[in-house]
Amino acid sequence: MLFLRTTKVFPLNVLRSRHFYVILQSLSDKTIKMAKQAMIFAAGLGTRLKPLTDTKPKALIPVGGETLLSRTIGRLMSFGYHDFVVNVHHFAKDIEAFVAEQDYAKFVRFSDETDMLLETGGGLKKAAPLFDPNEPILIHNVDILDNVDYNWFANQHQADEDAVLLVSRRQTKRNLLFDNAMRLMGWINRETGEIKSPFPWLREAELTIDDSLQVIPLTSHLLPLTSKLYAFAFSGIHSFSPRLFPLMDRFPDKFSIIDFYLSVCHRSHIVGLVKDDLKLIDVGKLDSLSEANAFLETNVDNVNNSVHELK
Repeated sequence: MLFLRTTKVFPLNVLRSRHFYVILQSLSDKTIKMAKQAMIFAAGLGTRLKPLTDTKPKALIPVGGETLLSRTIGRLMSFGYHDFVVNVHHFAKDIEAFVAEQDYAKFVRFSDETDMLLETGGGLKKAAPLFDPNEPILIHNVDILDNVDYNWFANQHQADEDAVLLVSRRQTKRNLLFDNAMRLMGWINRETGEIKSPFPWLREAELTIDDSLQVIPLTSHLLPLTSKLYAFAFSGIHSFSPRLFPLMDRFPDKFSIIDFYLSVCHRSHIVGLVKDDLKLIDVGKLDSLSEANAFLETNVDNVNNSVHELK
Protein backbone atom coordinates (compact mmCIF):
# COMPACT_ATOMS: atom_id res chain seq x y z
CA MET A 1 0.00 0.00 0.00
CA LEU A 2 1.39 3.36 -1.00
CA PHE A 3 0.93 6.44 1.14
CA LEU A 4 1.31 9.49 -1.07
CA ARG A 5 0.87 13.17 -0.54
CA THR A 6 0.44 14.66 -3.97
CA THR A 7 -1.97 16.48 -6.24
CA LYS A 8 -2.51 13.59 -8.65
CA VAL A 9 -6.05 12.49 -9.55
CA PHE A 10 -6.71 8.92 -8.46
CA PRO A 11 -9.44 6.45 -9.50
CA LEU A 12 -12.47 6.38 -7.24
CA ASN A 13 -11.62 2.96 -5.81
CA VAL A 14 -8.20 4.26 -4.77
CA LEU A 15 -9.65 7.34 -3.13
CA ARG A 16 -11.85 5.10 -0.99
CA SER A 17 -8.77 3.65 0.68
CA ARG A 18 -8.42 4.81 4.27
CA HIS A 19 -4.76 5.64 3.64
CA PHE A 20 -5.59 7.87 0.71
CA TYR A 21 -8.10 9.79 2.78
CA VAL A 22 -5.09 11.74 4.03
CA ILE A 23 -4.53 12.96 0.47
CA LEU A 24 -7.94 14.56 0.48
CA GLN A 25 -7.14 16.20 3.79
CA SER A 26 -3.92 17.62 2.38
CA LEU A 27 -5.91 19.32 -0.38
CA SER A 28 -8.35 20.81 2.10
CA ASP A 29 -8.22 24.02 4.07
CA LYS A 30 -6.34 22.22 6.84
CA THR A 31 -2.98 22.70 5.17
CA ILE A 32 -0.75 24.82 7.38
CA LYS A 33 0.28 28.06 5.77
CA MET A 34 3.93 28.44 4.95
CA ALA A 35 6.12 28.62 8.02
CA LYS A 36 8.13 31.81 8.40
CA GLN A 37 10.28 30.96 11.40
CA ALA A 38 13.30 28.74 11.67
CA MET A 39 15.84 27.62 14.24
CA ILE A 40 19.41 27.18 13.08
CA PHE A 41 21.58 24.98 15.27
CA ALA A 42 24.98 26.70 15.37
CA ALA A 43 26.16 26.07 18.93
CA GLY A 44 28.37 23.04 18.26
CA LEU A 45 32.08 22.95 19.04
CA GLY A 46 32.97 21.96 15.49
CA THR A 47 35.48 19.37 16.69
CA ARG A 48 35.46 17.57 13.33
CA LEU A 49 36.61 20.82 11.68
CA LYS A 50 39.68 21.33 13.84
CA PRO A 51 42.05 23.13 13.51
CA LEU A 52 39.77 25.60 11.68
CA THR A 53 37.45 25.83 14.67
CA ASP A 54 40.28 26.52 17.10
CA THR A 55 40.00 30.20 16.18
CA LYS A 56 36.45 30.60 14.85
CA PRO A 57 33.02 29.00 15.21
CA LYS A 58 31.78 26.44 12.72
CA ALA A 59 29.00 28.81 11.65
CA LEU A 60 31.57 31.28 10.31
CA ILE A 61 33.57 28.79 8.25
CA PRO A 62 33.44 29.97 4.60
CA VAL A 63 32.05 27.70 1.89
CA GLY A 64 31.83 28.92 -1.67
CA GLY A 65 32.86 32.41 -0.60
CA GLU A 66 30.15 32.71 2.06
CA THR A 67 29.94 31.64 5.69
CA LEU A 68 27.82 28.63 6.51
CA LEU A 69 25.52 30.80 8.60
CA SER A 70 24.97 33.43 5.91
CA ARG A 71 24.47 30.76 3.29
CA THR A 72 21.83 28.99 5.40
CA ILE A 73 19.96 32.16 6.30
CA GLY A 74 20.13 33.53 2.76
CA ARG A 75 18.76 30.36 1.24
CA LEU A 76 15.89 30.14 3.73
CA MET A 77 15.08 33.80 3.17
CA SER A 78 14.68 33.02 -0.52
CA PHE A 79 11.81 30.74 0.54
CA GLY A 80 10.14 33.42 2.62
CA TYR A 81 11.61 32.84 6.08
CA HIS A 82 12.20 36.09 7.95
CA ASP A 83 12.37 35.09 11.61
CA PHE A 84 15.46 33.17 12.73
CA VAL A 85 16.66 31.92 16.09
CA VAL A 86 20.32 30.88 16.20
CA ASN A 87 21.70 29.08 19.22
CA VAL A 88 25.29 29.94 20.14
CA HIS A 89 27.98 28.51 22.43
CA HIS A 90 31.44 28.17 20.84
CA PHE A 91 32.76 31.69 20.03
CA ALA A 92 29.25 33.00 20.67
CA LYS A 93 30.29 36.66 20.69
CA ASP A 94 32.01 36.26 17.33
CA ILE A 95 28.79 34.97 15.76
CA GLU A 96 26.74 37.77 17.29
CA ALA A 97 29.22 40.42 16.11
CA PHE A 98 29.29 38.96 12.62
CA VAL A 99 25.49 38.88 12.31
CA ALA A 100 25.24 42.46 13.58
CA GLU A 101 27.09 43.59 10.43
CA GLN A 102 24.85 41.68 8.00
CA ASP A 103 21.80 42.96 6.14
CA TYR A 104 19.73 40.18 7.68
CA ALA A 105 20.65 41.13 11.28
CA LYS A 106 17.16 42.42 12.09
CA PHE A 107 15.69 38.99 11.36
CA VAL A 108 17.95 37.09 13.79
CA ARG A 109 17.69 36.50 17.51
CA PHE A 110 20.09 34.44 19.59
CA SER A 111 19.57 31.71 22.14
CA ASP A 112 22.59 31.80 24.43
CA GLU A 113 24.05 28.43 25.44
CA THR A 114 27.47 29.70 26.51
CA ASP A 115 27.08 28.14 29.96
CA MET A 116 26.36 24.65 28.63
CA LEU A 117 25.65 22.95 25.31
CA LEU A 118 22.07 21.72 25.48
CA GLU A 119 21.97 19.36 22.46
CA THR A 120 19.20 19.58 19.88
CA GLY A 121 16.20 19.02 22.14
CA GLY A 122 17.47 21.13 25.00
CA GLY A 123 18.49 23.90 22.63
CA LEU A 124 15.03 24.02 21.10
CA LYS A 125 13.37 23.95 24.53
CA LYS A 126 15.48 26.87 25.77
CA ALA A 127 14.62 28.90 22.66
CA ALA A 128 10.86 28.29 22.99
CA PRO A 129 9.97 31.81 24.23
CA LEU A 130 11.53 33.32 21.09
CA PHE A 131 9.06 31.68 18.69
CA ASP A 132 5.57 32.49 17.52
CA PRO A 133 3.47 29.79 19.24
CA ASN A 134 1.07 29.63 16.29
CA GLU A 135 3.52 28.81 13.50
CA PRO A 136 5.59 25.68 12.86
CA ILE A 137 9.35 25.97 13.29
CA LEU A 138 11.74 24.76 10.61
CA ILE A 139 14.76 23.10 12.26
CA HIS A 140 18.02 23.22 10.29
CA ASN A 141 21.69 22.59 11.12
CA VAL A 142 24.11 25.32 10.10
CA ASP A 143 26.56 22.83 8.57
CA ILE A 144 24.11 21.10 6.19
CA LEU A 145 23.80 21.96 2.50
CA ASP A 146 20.81 20.43 0.74
CA ASN A 147 18.52 20.56 -2.29
CA VAL A 148 15.23 20.90 -0.42
CA ASP A 149 12.50 23.18 -1.73
CA TYR A 150 11.38 24.71 1.56
CA ASN A 151 8.12 26.01 0.12
CA TRP A 152 7.27 22.40 -0.69
CA PHE A 153 8.46 21.19 2.70
CA ALA A 154 6.43 23.77 4.63
CA ASN A 155 3.32 22.88 2.68
CA GLN A 156 3.66 19.23 3.72
CA HIS A 157 3.12 20.08 7.39
CA GLN A 158 -0.58 19.45 7.92
CA ALA A 159 -2.59 21.11 10.66
CA ASP A 160 -3.02 17.87 12.63
CA GLU A 161 0.68 16.97 12.54
CA ASP A 162 2.93 17.84 15.48
CA ALA A 163 6.20 17.31 13.63
CA VAL A 164 7.30 16.34 10.13
CA LEU A 165 10.71 14.66 9.77
CA LEU A 166 12.37 14.72 6.37
CA VAL A 167 13.74 11.25 5.61
CA SER A 168 15.21 9.29 2.72
CA ARG A 169 16.15 5.75 1.73
CA ARG A 170 19.85 6.43 2.29
CA GLN A 171 21.75 3.50 3.78
CA THR A 172 22.75 4.22 7.36
CA LYS A 173 23.55 2.38 10.59
CA ARG A 174 20.69 4.05 12.44
CA ASN A 175 17.14 4.28 11.13
CA LEU A 176 13.84 5.72 12.22
CA LEU A 177 10.94 3.26 12.01
CA PHE A 178 7.57 4.23 10.54
CA ASP A 179 4.29 2.42 9.94
CA ASN A 180 2.25 2.38 6.72
CA ALA A 181 0.84 5.84 7.46
CA MET A 182 4.38 7.15 8.01
CA ARG A 183 3.80 7.69 11.71
CA LEU A 184 6.97 7.47 13.80
CA MET A 185 7.13 4.22 15.77
CA GLY A 186 10.74 3.85 16.87
CA TRP A 187 14.47 3.84 16.14
CA ILE A 188 16.92 1.03 15.48
CA ASN A 189 20.68 0.66 15.49
CA ARG A 190 21.23 -1.87 12.72
CA GLU A 191 24.68 -2.85 13.98
CA THR A 192 23.79 -3.54 17.62
CA GLY A 193 20.08 -4.33 17.27
CA GLU A 194 19.20 -1.71 19.90
CA ILE A 195 15.63 -0.43 19.54
CA LYS A 196 14.09 2.69 21.06
CA SER A 197 10.32 3.01 21.08
CA PRO A 198 7.48 3.92 23.45
CA PHE A 199 5.81 0.63 22.44
CA PRO A 200 7.00 -2.28 24.64
CA TRP A 201 6.22 -4.89 21.97
CA LEU A 202 8.53 -3.08 19.57
CA ARG A 203 11.33 -2.50 22.09
CA GLU A 204 11.37 -6.20 22.92
CA ALA A 205 11.36 -7.37 19.30
CA GLU A 206 14.24 -8.76 17.30
CA LEU A 207 14.24 -7.11 13.91
CA THR A 208 16.19 -7.00 10.71
CA ILE A 209 15.85 -4.69 7.71
CA ASP A 210 15.81 -5.97 4.14
CA ASP A 211 17.15 -4.28 1.02
CA SER A 212 13.85 -2.46 0.44
CA LEU A 213 14.10 -1.05 3.99
CA GLN A 214 11.13 -3.07 5.17
CA VAL A 215 11.39 -4.18 8.79
CA ILE A 216 11.29 -7.96 9.20
CA PRO A 217 10.49 -9.47 12.64
CA LEU A 218 12.75 -12.30 13.71
CA THR A 219 10.54 -13.29 16.64
CA SER A 220 6.95 -14.51 16.53
CA HIS A 221 5.74 -12.43 19.49
CA LEU A 222 5.59 -9.28 17.33
CA LEU A 223 1.81 -9.77 17.24
CA PRO A 224 0.69 -6.13 17.68
CA LEU A 225 2.28 -5.37 14.31
CA THR A 226 -0.88 -5.04 12.19
CA SER A 227 0.85 -3.08 9.44
CA LYS A 228 4.34 -3.17 8.03
CA LEU A 229 7.17 -1.08 9.42
CA TYR A 230 9.70 0.69 7.27
CA ALA A 231 13.14 2.10 8.07
CA PHE A 232 14.32 5.47 6.78
CA ALA A 233 17.33 7.72 7.34
CA PHE A 234 16.68 11.02 9.11
CA SER A 235 18.09 14.09 7.34
CA GLY A 236 18.21 16.31 10.43
CA ILE A 237 15.67 18.63 8.78
CA HIS A 238 12.26 18.79 10.43
CA SER A 239 9.23 20.99 11.00
CA PHE A 240 8.18 21.31 14.65
CA SER A 241 4.83 22.49 15.99
CA PRO A 242 5.18 24.72 19.09
CA ARG A 243 2.26 22.84 20.65
CA LEU A 244 4.84 20.14 21.48
CA PHE A 245 6.74 22.48 23.83
CA PRO A 246 4.63 21.62 26.93
CA LEU A 247 5.63 17.97 26.53
CA MET A 248 9.25 19.06 27.00
CA ASP A 249 8.60 20.33 30.52
CA ARG A 250 9.47 16.97 32.09
CA PHE A 251 12.73 16.73 30.16
CA PRO A 252 16.07 17.94 31.57
CA ASP A 253 17.87 20.99 30.24
CA LYS A 254 20.03 18.84 27.95
CA PHE A 255 18.54 16.18 25.66
CA SER A 256 18.31 15.02 22.05
CA ILE A 257 15.33 15.99 19.91
CA ILE A 258 15.18 12.45 18.52
CA ASP A 259 14.95 11.02 22.04
CA PHE A 260 12.10 13.46 22.65
CA TYR A 261 10.25 12.43 19.51
CA LEU A 262 10.69 8.75 20.38
CA SER A 263 9.29 9.29 23.87
CA VAL A 264 6.12 11.07 22.74
CA CYS A 265 5.33 9.58 19.32
CA HIS A 266 2.69 7.27 20.84
CA ARG A 267 0.61 10.27 21.90
CA SER A 268 1.64 12.86 19.31
CA HIS A 269 1.28 12.94 15.55
CA ILE A 270 4.90 12.76 14.40
CA VAL A 271 5.34 11.70 10.79
CA GLY A 272 8.04 11.07 8.23
CA LEU A 273 8.20 12.67 4.81
CA VAL A 274 10.15 10.76 2.18
CA LYS A 275 12.21 12.70 -0.36
CA ASP A 276 13.83 10.15 -2.64
CA ASP A 277 15.83 12.77 -4.56
CA LEU A 278 17.18 14.29 -1.35
CA LYS A 279 20.78 15.38 -1.67
CA LEU A 280 22.71 16.87 1.21
CA ILE A 281 26.22 17.24 2.42
CA ASP A 282 27.49 17.56 5.97
CA VAL A 283 30.03 20.38 5.88
CA GLY A 284 30.89 19.73 9.51
CA LYS A 285 33.85 17.57 8.46
CA LEU A 286 37.18 18.65 7.00
CA ASP A 287 37.09 16.15 4.16
CA SER A 288 33.69 17.46 3.01
CA LEU A 289 34.80 21.08 2.64
CA SER A 290 36.47 20.31 -0.67
CA GLU A 291 33.25 18.69 -1.93
CA ALA A 292 31.01 21.57 -0.90
CA ASN A 293 31.68 23.88 -3.87
CA ALA A 294 30.86 21.17 -6.40
CA PHE A 295 27.76 20.31 -4.42
CA LEU A 296 26.58 23.92 -4.45
CA GLU A 297 27.01 24.19 -8.21
CA THR A 298 25.03 21.06 -8.99
CA ASN A 299 22.47 20.55 -6.24
CA VAL A 300 21.28 23.50 -4.17
CA ASP A 301 19.21 25.05 -6.94
CA ASN A 302 17.89 21.69 -8.07
CA VAL A 303 14.72 21.63 -5.98
CA ASN A 304 12.02 19.21 -6.99
CA ASN A 305 8.59 18.33 -5.73
CA SER A 306 8.40 15.22 -3.61
CA VAL A 307 5.76 12.96 -2.14
CA HIS A 308 5.13 10.87 0.91
CA GLU A 309 5.66 7.39 -0.38
CA LEU A 310 5.90 3.92 1.01
CA LYS A 311 6.84 0.79 -0.86
